[in-house]
Amino acid sequence: MSAPDDLPPALYEQALGLRRQSPEGLPPGRGFDLPGSPAEARAGEATLSHKEAAAVVPGALDPLPADAAALHRRFAELGVRACHRRAVLHAVAALPLPAEQRPAARSLARQLTRTGTTVPAVTVGLALLARVGEPEDVPHVFVLGLVRSLAGPALQALDVLDRRAGAVVTLVSSVGRGELRPLVRALATADEAAVRRELTAFPAGPHLLGAGTARRIAEAARLHDLLAAHPADPELLARAGLLLVRIACAGDAPGELLAYRDAPGVYETVVGRAGLLAPTLGHHAMLLSLALSLSSGTAVLLDWPPGRRETLLAALDSLLARPAWTSLTDPVSVFDPAGGSPEAATAGVAEVDPDTAAAWRRRAGWIRRTGRRPFTGAATAGGRLRIEIVAGDPEGERAPLETRILVDGRPLVPALFPFGPAHSPEILLDEGMLRADTEPRRVRLAEAWCTEGCCGALHVTVRRDGDEVVWEDWRRPALPGSRGPAPAVPALRFDAAAYDAEITRALTDGDWSWRARRTACLLKAGLTARPELLARWDARRGWIGTGFDDPDTVKVNFWYRPGLAAGHPEGDALVFQWAVPDDGAPPEEQAAAALRRLAEEDPKHYSRVNGGTRERAEELGFAWPFDT
Repeated sequence: MSAPDDLPPALYEQALGLRRQSPEGLPPGRGFDLPGSPAEARAGEATLSHKEAAAVVPGALDPLPADAAALHRRFAELGVRACHRRAVLHAVAALPLPAEQRPAARSLARQLTRTGTTVPAVTVGLALLARVGEPEDVPHVFVLGLVRSLAGPALQALDVLDRRAGAVVTLVSSVGRGELRPLVRALATADEAAVRRELTAFPAGPHLLGAGTARRIAEAARLHDLLAAHPADPELLARAGLLLVRIACAGDAPGELLAYRDAPGVYETVVGRAGLLAPTLGHHAMLLSLALSLSSGTAVLLDWPPGRRETLLAALDSLLARPAWTSLTDPVSVFDPAGGSPEAATAGVAEVDPDTAAAWRRRAGWIRRTGRRPFTGAATAGGRLRIEIVAGDPEGERAPLETRILVDGRPLVPALFPFGPAHSPEILLDEGMLRADTEPRRVRLAEAWCTEGCCGALHVTVRRDGDEVVWEDWRRPALPGSRGPAPAVPALRFDAAAYDAEITRALTDGDWSWRARRTACLLKAGLTARPELLARWDARRGWIGTGFDDPDTVKVNFWYRPGLAAGHPEGDALVFQWAVPDDGAPPEEQAAAALRRLAEEDPKHYSRVNGGTRERAEELGFAWPFDT
């Protein structure tokens, strides 16, 4: 039976036509937009609600119809539309498909993907191919993946059938225009020479290249194979290392590294050939970041042969201990705008602007503070629990500070929660959240990078039970690709004396910290002990720390409400922020000077409004700084 006359041509044919018309063979934006179905356009408000669709779609698919026309008819009668794709995907995923039914399901899936005329029907075909597809289906699924409304279900199928093709679809649908577009074009053509050229040329700053994008670039480029084909290319090797650093960045999603199947092989290649790299601060920072991941980060969880990860760490330790590398961070090296520094010589420039020179100093300081930590942490651990405070490369990381919790040598948070990093030490250690008492304490160990309200958080209850500390009653969201709740996590038990000793050691270990952050901690402690310093100005302390984009500046936030000191606050509060640049003095002196100024001068006069409302700011006589 043919499809109704008012349905448009097959979506595959429409997508194929648009691809042929495009000069690049790719959508100009983030996916082709197809004309809507006349039937759907007429339906208007008659469309099923999402709840109603979730109830009726399973019945329309069980049993599977004999052909594509029958499914089109069922969906048309029920009012299933493009907006119900999620209900369709869930229904297909839940279908029982015993072995004897798989050939028929595959045949139906191919009919739907090649001749289907509506988004719901083609979505069924793609979802079925994710379960029963074969390599011959990849070209058709790839073309459909270039359609904006079908990219998600097509990607699910391609991730099973062909990871490289799936990665290209992801990049096409998420990158659009911009700095990465030439690379995406090269990846889509699978031209190895073009891929190699664009891979080493595109800008790879942390704000442009997140963990998910970096993983998909590595998959689309077949990075492991590309490295094998070009064993003496230091530029390609350096870019491979940087991609690994980005994929492993806990500030995005720790699960991305675990999803990258070639990760162990790329680690092996980059570390094994690291001697090809010229000694520069950038290369040193990249290799040190890899070592931090291998010692206490998500890379520990990869499927390593026994002893292999330790061998890679030893190789990095040996290389970075050589004079050519250690001399890069010598504090007396000439990192000045007039040039003459090793980094300037490597970059081939005669002069360096002050901002670049400051960035080099920050990176060199980070390497000096952090350089030995990935190679000594495991040797100094004494019990089941080890806590490592890891400050990432200040010029290359999206999340520069993380409290890594290792149990029996394995990082706990990325093993249980793939959506975001463990919280900073300000939250977990400085506030005493990990201290154990007989009274149970609920602790949030990590939060999704997009906030808890979006993708959840990892919670645990910590309590003391005699001579043991117990972590129990874990709470976490469903894992990616799972329709049900996440598996239960068993309780963890630690020897109480060893646990307390490790918490104390982590609290007093400040070697990783930098001067501005130590100043911020001292300021926070001073204002906590002396709240009257702000109270006299009708203010109370807010967040105090170092700026994300400027780690050498302390940001002191405080809330202001008239009448607060007298105990009769009026109206809504305004938030102010005082920026305290690092002046090079010892942190104790800088914090003391800041506290003296707060005691003597109203901080509202040398701070700026940082929160509240425009109306309240104008009412109280302060400028509103957020005008566009």
